[in-house]
Amino acid sequence: MPRCFIRTLTDGQDVDEIFLASEKQLRTNRGGNLYLQVRLSDKSGSMVGMLWNANQSHYDGIDNGDFVRVRAKTQLYNGGLQLILKSVTTEDKSHVDPSDFQTVSLGELDQLMQKVSAALRQMSNFHLRSLAECFLTDSAFMDQLQKAPAGVKNHHAYRGGLLQHIVSLLQVSEFVAGHYPNLDADLMTMGVFLHDLGKLRELTYEPDLGYTDAGQLLGHMILAISMVDEKIRVAETLMGEPFPETLAVHLKHLIVSHHGQYEFGSPKLPMSREAMALHLIDNLDAKLHSFDQLISEDVNSESSWTVYHSNLGRKIYKGSPTNSP
Repeated sequence: MPRCFIRTLTDGQDVDEIFLASEKQLRTNRGGNLYLQVRLSDKSGSMVGMLWNANQSHYDGIDNGDFVRVRAKTQLYNGGLQLILKSVTTEDKSHVDPSDFQTVSLGELDQLMQKVSAALRQMSNFHLRSLAECFLTDSAFMDQLQKAPAGVKNHHAYRGGLLQHIVSLLQVSEFVAGHYPNLDADLMTMGVFLHDLGKLRELTYEPDLGYTDAGQLLGHMILAISMVDEKIRVAETLMGEPFPETLAVHLKHLIVSHHGQYEFGSPKLPMSREAMALHLIDNLDAKLHSFDQLISEDVNSESSWTVYHSNLGRKIYKGSPTNSP
């Protein structure tokens, strides 16, 4: 029997399937009764599951990161689907097909890694290329990079998502730097590679997504600065000469300004051409990826518009369902 993926579910559908559990909570409704809330996911997306009339044993019966067998029925609520659970129990990993939970396949990850390596090794700036090599030859770091998500709930929030995001930005950056000759193409390339690397230490992703203590306390920008400082010291040893201080400061500015605005978490606003360009293409890639995900997960299959998304303050136009491009 073929697997029933999250993204294919429709309202009122009976479900008997294995999902990855995370964000479990034992909560109280208005009547004072307990219910279990848990996020359930596979490679296609995630959905909230609700078990009414739950108790402590239900909560203790599963852990975040468990594969769970769910028997449930889908329900449309506030414009989105949720799963009303009849039962949820842990499932032995031997019954799980890992590919059902890999948004980015192993073959795709290998191709993405090759593209990152090629882009970094093509830089003409000797110091930037030497710094990049210190990352590329660190096998433990590169293994982490293949697994890391770019977020927990927002864009590219799945294993391999960070690498996918970096490669997408490298391709956009190459075009933008070619179009605007006053941009330093090597700085753009290195900025793209470095800007979100702190997420390797900010996030957990084995097997469910979450935050480390350092991630909660410091955030990925501060953590990325530490990672750059560590590799600069390695690069200086290998090169036998100091890494240019001005270049190091500019790289760090790209990291701390890439969110673009104070209210979005940037300690500094973009103050160089490269910093502004990096912020804009990063925001473009994140926003379009989020739009694509909301469109693909939308429950209004017969409409050319998604449901209203309060966090965005709008609906999203999907195009006419009767007119193919």
